[in-house]
Amino acid sequence: MTQNTEPGSTDTRIEHLPGQSRFALYLGDALAAYADYSQHGDLRDFDHTVTDPNFRGRGLAAQVVRYALDATRDEGLKIGTSCSYVEKFVAEHPEYRN
Repeated sequence: MTQNTEPGSTDTRIEHLPGQSRFALYLGDALAAYADYSQHGDLRDFDHTVTDPNFRGRGLAAQVVRYALDATRDEGLKIGTSCSYVEKFVAEHPEYRN
């Protein structure tokens, strides 16, 4: 699954990489941010979110996490928040609470 995050942009994309248990945001060919998870039945637990230091301060972590949480819900799964960033994001966006 790929999504351009900006209308008309081909430079920014988010991909779900199930084989790596990861949602990855790319700027061009560069991996700029990602959210890793582990799957436990109907719970997708997000346990690690990273933004490459060269791309920090652009809101990319929020973009990849929002996309990952939307995809998780669309698949009918529950959201786990072992990652402190995802936990904070869900606290600030109650629509993602289970």
